[in-house]
Amino acid sequence: MDTNDFVKKFNETKKKDHQNKKRQGHDDPSKKLPNKRH
Repeated sequence: MDTNDFVKKFNETKKKDHQNKKRQGHDDPSKKLPNKRH
């Protein structure tokens, strides 16, 4: 595996991580629970 492939894979993983974090922030069950209690 050469450096280019590694960097590409690394960037893709980082992007996926970022998207997952964004999604979890919006649909966070722990954030929704307190709202239902009030």
